[in-house]
Amino acid sequence: MNLAAHNIAYRRPDLYDALTRDSTAAAACQHLIDQHGNSASNSVLDLGCGTARDLAQLATTHRCVGVDLQPALIEHARQRYPDLDLHVGDLRTVRVHGTFDTITCLGNTLAYLHHNDDIQAAFTTFATHARPGTLLIIVTQIAPTTTTTPSRSRIDAAGVHADVTTEHHWDPRTQIATVHRTWQLDNGTTEHDLLERRVLFPRELELYATLAGFTPLTLFTNPRHPTGPLTGSTAHFVAKHESVQHVTPSAARDRGMSPTATAGY
Repeated sequence: MNLAAHNIAYRRPDLYDALTRDSTAAAACQHLIDQHGNSASNSVLDLGCGTARDLAQLATTHRCVGVDLQPALIEHARQRYPDLDLHVGDLRTVRVHGTFDTITCLGNTLAYLHHNDDIQAAFTTFATHARPGTLLIIVTQIAPTTTTTPSRSRIDAAGVHADVTTEHHWDPRTQIATVHRTWQLDNGTTEHDLLERRVLFPRELELYATLAGFTPLTLFTNPRHPTGPLTGSTAHFVAKHESVQHVTPSAARDRGMSPTATAGY
């Protein structure tokens, strides 16, 4: 997957940082660790760490390892945070030595895997780096953005000055939510983004987690109201690893889990 070819922010790590400078992901993860993790939790594996800014915040109190598919983002992160343990790797296949108290997969990283086998491979990666009690925190898209009206915004960040038009498309057959962004830069040039993300509905997330040996704990779209209704397209999903034994599809059905995620499309 060459994500950078379709997203200007991935080609410009400084722009990526500027556009996400108000991120509260690290604080939200720490709150979930405090609430659901073990009292002695002190290690974090971040799969899809991007420029590692969130991981660097967690590293003030945890031993942290970060992995991202994109070499440019990892190189940028290594220059900014030379003390962090960072690796280039694919979520489906990467293996880092050891297990961790907490595994995070944030920023729609999981949504860039479109096929069921790839998503199962990602959960195998989670399970491989987990032990009983390991907390799994995922932020991913659980519903499409179905608006048909293009939105427009102004970006002035990291030396980029542009008017940006964003359009959304939803394909219910493949569960792919597509975002088209057109950047009309003040210097007269144009950049185009094409983001294709797989929507995983809540019951699918629960099934994939259960099959990998995790017990779902909570899912919410508003961090300020984690017990409230699901009101947005992106959610936090939290689960805890209970066993090294994977659950069979039949056992998952016995638990009332939908078999949707194992069906082809």
